[in-house]
Amino acid sequence: MQKIKSLMARQGLKSPQESMADLSPVENLRIPSKEELRELREQPIDPQAEQEIIDSIEEVYFSNDSFDMVRHELEKLPPELNLQELEDYRDKLKRQQAAVSKKVADLILEKQPAYVKELERVTALQTNLQLAAVICTNARRQLSVAKEGFTEASLGLLANQRRRQLLTGLLKSLRTIKTLQRTDVRLSEMLEEEDYPGAIQLCLECQKAASTFKHYSCISELNSKLQDTLEQIEEQLDVALSKTCKNFDVSHYTKVQVAYTLLGKTQTAMDQLHMHFTQAIHNTVFQVVLGYVELCAGNADTKFQKMQYKDLCTHITLESYIPCLMDLCKALWEVMLSYYRTMQWHEERDRQENAPTPDDAVAESDELVVDRSYVKKKLEHGLTRIWQDVQLKVKAYILGTDMSNFKYDDFIVVLDVISRLMQVGEEFCGSKSEVLQESIKRQSVNYFKNYHRARLEELRMFLENETWELCPVKSNFNISQLHEFRFMGQCRSPSVSPSRQAGSSTNPPLDESLFQQYIQEGNPFEVHIEHKEEETEDVLASNGYESDELEKNVYQEYDSDSDVPEELKQDYVDEQTGDAPLKSVSRETIRSKKKSDYNLNKTNAPILTNTTLNVIRLVGKYIQMMNILKPIAFDVIHCVSQLFDYYLYAVYTFFGRNDMYESSGLGLISSRLRTTLNRIQESLIDMEAVGENAGLHGPTEDRKEKVPSPHLSQMVVLTNSGTLYGLAQRVVATESLVFLAEQFESLQSHLDTMMPAAKKPFLQQFYSQTVSTASELRKPIYWIVAAKAIDYEQMLLMMAGVKWDIREIMSQHNVYVDVLLKEFEQFNKRLGDVSRHVRIPLPVSNVLWEHCIRLANRTLVEGYANVKKCSNEGRALMQLDFQQFLMKLDKLTDLRPIPDKEFVETYIKAYYLTENDMEQFIKNHREYSMKQLANLVNVCLGSHINKKARQKLLAAIDDIDRPKR
Repeated sequence: MQKIKSLMARQGLKSPQESMADLSPVENLRIPSKEELRELREQPIDPQAEQEIIDSIEEVYFSNDSFDMVRHELEKLPPELNLQELEDYRDKLKRQQAAVSKKVADLILEKQPAYVKELERVTALQTNLQLAAVICTNARRQLSVAKEGFTEASLGLLANQRRRQLLTGLLKSLRTIKTLQRTDVRLSEMLEEEDYPGAIQLCLECQKAASTFKHYSCISELNSKLQDTLEQIEEQLDVALSKTCKNFDVSHYTKVQVAYTLLGKTQTAMDQLHMHFTQAIHNTVFQVVLGYVELCAGNADTKFQKMQYKDLCTHITLESYIPCLMDLCKALWEVMLSYYRTMQWHEERDRQENAPTPDDAVAESDELVVDRSYVKKKLEHGLTRIWQDVQLKVKAYILGTDMSNFKYDDFIVVLDVISRLMQVGEEFCGSKSEVLQESIKRQSVNYFKNYHRARLEELRMFLENETWELCPVKSNFNISQLHEFRFMGQCRSPSVSPSRQAGSSTNPPLDESLFQQYIQEGNPFEVHIEHKEEETEDVLASNGYESDELEKNVYQEYDSDSDVPEELKQDYVDEQTGDAPLKSVSRETIRSKKKSDYNLNKTNAPILTNTTLNVIRLVGKYIQMMNILKPIAFDVIHCVSQLFDYYLYAVYTFFGRNDMYESSGLGLISSRLRTTLNRIQESLIDMEAVGENAGLHGPTEDRKEKVPSPHLSQMVVLTNSGTLYGLAQRVVATESLVFLAEQFESLQSHLDTMMPAAKKPFLQQFYSQTVSTASELRKPIYWIVAAKAIDYEQMLLMMAGVKWDIREIMSQHNVYVDVLLKEFEQFNKRLGDVSRHVRIPLPVSNVLWEHCIRLANRTLVEGYANVKKCSNEGRALMQLDFQQFLMKLDKLTDLRPIPDKEFVETYIKAYYLTENDMEQFIKNHREYSMKQLANLVNVCLGSHINKKARQKLLAAIDDIDRPKR
């Protein structure tokens, strides 16, 4: 009730009576009495009008309780007061007050029943609260009585029982804590025994037990100690993991992996493992190189230990370069083999874990699959990363030393080792080892450029000091017997002896990788060294030369060819006929051969010189380098071609260059050979080096790749008719070139496989334009001998003394035929003398005879063309002389057909042609000179050709000659 009243007081609401009593006296005077109010209520007032009066009241009267109405109204008064206006305004305010009072009274009367009802409820609530206070008082009094009546002894018994139970649990906990405190001794023992899984298992169990008693203060210290122990175990585990990077042990690695699995750090272990492998590579190479540097330095200077690895590599000496490289590769092999075996271990474990499992193991498979997937991806990615680290370390070592002054064999060992290392890389991760290839290519190009330049100068020196004597080699000599070609194995040449092929079968299977071969023991680089030593011993045992006794057989009688392989029982292809190579002659066929075969009393040994042998050895070295280092294959093959080019050019310059070629009209140098010689002269020969102004023309850069033209040794005499103008030297030089070309042909398939596809046209052009022209040099070289061996000028003089305008047919040939045949017999004898010193192959003798016969026949035609007068009987005598010449010639040579036979016969028979046939003959036979054709027409004048016809024919001859001029 009090609350309601206070609320009414706070709102300023009063009962109507109180409101009337609170008014001031002045206001009471103006307030109507009850009767007036009643009258007012009784008076019918329009509600709308009443509402309008209330609405006309200023809003400020409704603002708040502290509003001072009197002050407000007084402030509104104008400065000058008007009584009438004031009264009107007062009446207005009264009307507003009356309206408000009436409205308030109506509202009070309207809400009075609700007010009375609420007041009754408040009274009832007050009564209930008083009853609740009495109940609470009674309850407190009864609880006090219960407390006083309850015995304290009973509660003491319960407390003691509870304390006993707590102490029993405490005793058990203390015993467990005592056990936990003693586990550190056992953990130390397990770590010493490298039982990492057991130590981690025990430590984890202790941590689990300690977490149960963490409410004890002593346990916090024990828990910290166990955590430190676990961290110590992880550190030792990390050290144990790093040991697997060099010497992988299955049991050791298994313990480490199980331990990391217990820790739940399988992925962390894999990250750490790759970090250790990277560190192992760095530490390994640094220690190996540092050891050699300090060993060669010979002092205990510690400055090397503070150097970077790249700088340290520059201090390796030339003597220790290869041993250090070998040890470097061996050490890196051990690291990569450990990684390879690590991957094998994980693959094997995955196969075992992928086996069918019971249903209760399915729950843990998800986490296991995630770990497996991570480990597998990490290991696969690590392959490339580790190999990249290996490449960078070896690259720094390779580029740290200038190899341009290395010996060839030492450089080949370096290339072979790097090639083996690249093979390891390809098997390791399928890498093409671009880093290694680029670094070794850089060194190889630099080395090979200097090496090839020196070899060309060396070849020039050999050629200028070469006496072109026969180098006595075995009858079954083949380039495969040379040390430089041993590396090619079974595929190097089709004529490898069966014993060599059988010996090569002891090599490991080609389909077995290096990691499979040496997974348990051994090292591919150690086997490499042993293999090289065995090859060296084998080369020393058989170096391609016969013993002294066999050397004599080369110059003595023909020996049996039963021990010669079939591939070597072949001579050269006949250039004229294109027949297949002839088989080596047997004793039965010797008797049936004709005298022109000067090969019967010699073994079928190759004809070559010491210089040829040196060139072949150089080619072997070049191919060996190319075989190891394929990126510079084109550069090497280009240099190989230069060796052949220079040898061919030297042989041509020494023995084949002669200004009489062009005038002979025999086409001795083909256009292909001439193009080849011009190309060699322009690209390889330094022509300015021999001139007077050698240093004044062209920059040095343009000439440094060229070689001066060689000069024939003064020991070689080519002007002595007794030796057929150096025929023996010419045969040795030319046939050694042909032999060299044949060896190049046998190497073509191997070179083709090594050549980059874009550069293969160069190789094909080299073989088709250069190598194949070697045998074509026989014609110009042997032509000089043929031109000087027989006195053709004497025969022309003798023919000029013969009378051809005879009137009777002669039965006896002329003397010049006998003289010419005697010259041929003398030539045949001298040829036989030469063949006793140097074997003259059948193609050589054929070329010589062909040149001699061709020159003789052309001399005959020239002699017949010098005749001023000739009768039909004279022409018959010419035919008789020529037939006599051919008949005797058949007994001297087995060359068939006789060269230029038709050239002579056609010219003789042309005398009988009529005018029209003669004109056609002149147009069709341009092989005859203008002089020969004109003489033919002049001689026929008067017999069957008149002067008019003669003029016509001479004009036709002149027309033929005009385009030439």
